[in-house]
Amino acid sequence: MKREIITTLDGSTTIHLPDWNESYHSKHGAIQEAYHVFIKNGLSLFEDKSISVLEIGFGTGLNAFITFLEANKNKLFINYTAIEAYPVSIEEALMMNYLKKLDSQSFENIFEQMHSSNWNEKLALNEHFNFTKQKLFFQDIDNQNEFDLIYFDAFGYRVQPELWSTTIFQKMYNALKYKGILVTYAARGVVKRSMQEVGFTVKKMAGPPGKREMMVAFKNI
Repeated sequence: MKREIITTLDGSTTIHLPDWNESYHSKHGAIQEAYHVFIKNGLSLFEDKSISVLEIGFGTGLNAFITFLEANKNKLFINYTAIEAYPVSIEEALMMNYLKKLDSQSFENIFEQMHSSNWNEKLALNEHFNFTKQKLFFQDIDNQNEFDLIYFDAFGYRVQPELWSTTIFQKMYNALKYKGILVTYAARGVVKRSMQEVGFTVKKMAGPPGKREMMVAFKNI
């Protein structure tokens, strides 16, 4: 499938798939979206200094990288697991301008390690952040009560509705610990109903720039 690197409205880059008219991040701002959805409405909900995060859709590595920056800044300890079935090449990843836009050139080696590290091998990026990536179809996830927080960042329902099914969300529910949280940019009613069907309590929140709403789903509240 053809892939193009485009610049979003906040000046940060993403990968666009013209055959699907779908992008890895919002065209209204890749970095803005990532911070709003996954940090403001996800990571910031946890006061504990040690948490486990599961990312559904590693993609360009933006979500993992900004989570690393937050962990480093706030002295959090994060075990981060990223799932990706169709990895971005390291050449494409290094064409992203995140380091410059985030003023984080000093962590260039961290961003590179995220993309060049071996699959299924835990990597201590520093004293605050353990990182593991798994090349895996979302349908094959079978973790049980392992994660505090899930970043659900799959391609949209319009192009891959099977990734937003009750079957997938049952796996997400099972993977979360007691009182775990799943956060996603999505806000469709059909997605909300799938989450609720497996037991999540779902709240709609204000979305990032260019999107009216997003959702946060809670286990056992």
